[in-house]
Amino acid sequence: MDKTLLKGLMLLEALADQSGRPVTIQLLAERVGLTKSNTHRTLQTLAHAGYATRDESSGNYRSTFKLFELGAKQMAQVDVRQFAAGQMHSLAELTRETVHLSILDGGEVIYVDKIDSPQPVRAYSALGGHAPAYCVATGKILLAYKGPEYVARHLPELVAHSKATITDLKELKAELARAASNGFAINRGEWRESVGGVAAPIFDAFNAPIAAIGISGPLERLSAKRMKELTPAVQEAALNVSRAMGYRL
Repeated sequence: MDKTLLKGLMLLEALADQSGRPVTIQLLAERVGLTKSNTHRTLQTLAHAGYATRDESSGNYRSTFKLFELGAKQMAQVDVRQFAAGQMHSLAELTRETVHLSILDGGEVIYVDKIDSPQPVRAYSALGGHAPAYCVATGKILLAYKGPEYVARHLPELVAHSKATITDLKELKAELARAASNGFAINRGEWRESVGGVAAPIFDAFNAPIAAIGISGPLERLSAKRMKELTPAVQEAALNVSRAMGYRL
């Protein structure tokens, strides 16, 4: 058990209990059972991370809105399926391909919702299933908005899953930079050799990318030309969901 981290979390909870009111170091120390010096050091760390702020006149501390932002983002991930349902159905009707709604979980994406293609030959995936984020369109567009530290931490090794898988970190970073610039990402058979797709990000009210919506299908049908034709529809669907969640350009 990391006792230092535990102390920080205890102090954070104690600060949150004050509903934003400044509180003395002495009172916080008594609340969590720490020495005044340990409390002061931990509060300085929390302030440096943006979770607490110090009142210059009194020297007292209070919590910031960062906790609220984190909670709101977590709730948004839970609610995103409700907001995305209509757009997913519209996209499925237009493209006749499998539509995915994904969230990022470390180095993987989780399919939190999906609509299967009505066509006999289609991309297979399981609701609640995982896929390497760097190999699929929804994962790549979400990684595109993360910093290099995130990629280094969660993707220490790029394993080949097909001949098209990007296994060179420099090449992947260039691909993610293009995705961030374009506002969409493409999978060219990098997870399953015969399956491709295109995806766009969904943003919440804090302008943070919390999910991605995308289509996937057999590459013999979902060719590069076809993906290019359908990309605007995918981006429009993602933007409509984002706006419904409070996102503003």
